Amino acid sequence: MLATISSVLSTLSFGTICLVLVGVVLGIAVGSIPGLTATMAVAVLTSFTFGMESGSAIAMLLGIFVGGVYGGSISAILMKIPGTSSAVMTALDGYPMSCRGEGGKAIGISTVSSFFGGIVSCIFLIVGCSAIARIAAKFTYPEYFVIAVFGLCVIANASADSLLKGLLGAIIGVFITTIGMDNLTGIPRFTFGTQNLMSGIGMVPALIGLFGVSEIMNQLFTIDSEKKQQQKIDRIFPGWGVLGKLKGVLLRCSIIGTIIGALPGAGGPIAAFVAYNSEKSNSKHPEKFGTGIPEGIAAPECANNATVGGALIPMLALRVPGDAVTAIILGAFAIHGIRLGPMIFQETPEVVYSVYVYTIIANIFMIIIGLLAARWFAKLINTDKKILMPLILMACVIGSYASSNKVFDIYVMVIFGILGFFMDKVGISTSALILGQVLGALAETNFRSALTMSQGNYAIFFRPIPCVFWALTIAMVVVPKTRKVIKTRKAKRSKEEEAE
Repeated sequence: MLATISSVLSTLSFGTICLVLVGVVLGIAVGSIPGLTATMAVAVLTSFTFGMESGSAIAMLLGIFVGGVYGGSISAILMKIPGTSSAVMTALDGYPMSCRGEGGKAIGISTVSSFFGGIVSCIFLIVGCSAIARIAAKFTYPEYFVIAVFGLCVIANASADSLLKGLLGAIIGVFITTIGMDNLTGIPRFTFGTQNLMSGIGMVPALIGLFGVSEIMNQLFTIDSEKKQQQKIDRIFPGWGVLGKLKGVLLRCSIIGTIIGALPGAGGPIAAFVAYNSEKSNSKHPEKFGTGIPEGIAAPECANNATVGGALIPMLALRVPGDAVTAIILGAFAIHGIRLGPMIFQETPEVVYSVYVYTIIANIFMIIIGLLAARWFAKLINTDKKILMPLILMACVIGSYASSNKVFDIYVMVIFGILGFFMDKVGISTSALILGQVLGALAETNFRSALTMSQGNYAIFFRPIPCVFWALTIAMVVVPKTRKVIKTRKAKRSKEEEAE
């Protein structure tokens, strides 16, 4: 044990710590640009680590991972354009707070929440890596299908005042996932003979269109009639009073994010949505969510960043990536001759401890940079719309094209921008659509794979673990409605008593 610790400490040179810092800065910068996600940053920059020592490569990649996940919240808060799909829920309360002149405070809450979630997930990673990995290993096709159904209900319940409109948005998203070549049979679906649709609708251009282009269109119609309040950037740190009120939210959402992050394929978006809906459902004032309250920022950001430590658990213990980023990091480890899996704890424990240490250091750098730079981030919102909107549009076009180097994705971005604009006008949730797109593919693939595995026996969807999620799904739909009915009846009864 002492030899392992000394081995880890020997890798903590000034150079490796600087590489963590560089990784965090690059991750934040890339993550804050719509379309340029942490996944893309890690994928592109992995090639630059080939000539490094394995410890240096691990340090830089983990820094990019942590910074990239956090960076998506910046554009979500200031411009209502999530840099990553994980920051979709952050925009619901972050942007309204920014419009009230509290952009700096919103970023401060996001930064502290991200740090808290990241550190708590690191503690879980260190203490319970092997135990949580064994639980996650029990999840197969039926479990993931039920999780996807649960996620769709969460989305519909959390992202719209009307459950029907939330479901409609999710259904549209699920339909979009059916476009392209069938993953199991190879048969084209809804491609209309167009080769560009064979690979389906790209997530990045759809995301940028729904949240970027649609917002630009909204701004064009309000550019003269609406005067946005100037940002108050004199105070970034939200204050101990605000953080004290959020301690319960932060603790609950950290646990949610870590557990969901440990489930391979689940990732930050699902964690953010589950955490947001959980806090909204349990709040005494759920109607305030979406209007710009601290809880609406803290919940998704804390859970989102907690998935970093969670996603590393199956990667280290089972050699199974928890999400797309850890899949790339897993490949980078293999290139550097590091073999992950159950035996790593006996064969090369110093690698495991290095991951622990670098992830903690990356989170420390993330909160320092986030709080120090928030003043400059918040200034973006004060830029004249006539200057800012063309720049945002340019970033949207570049981000859409960079996702797959296809001009067709720019057309997809524009179409989804128009779709998002009209969906906002009629009150259908664009968040539900994009998340339906994320979960639709997960639901379809695992549903069909589960039936293949069981030879058409639907009883496979009612094993113990799926039954737990079925119960949670029913509770997610029924409990808020029941609570609303009880609250309405109490209000009616109190009015009748007052009248008497």
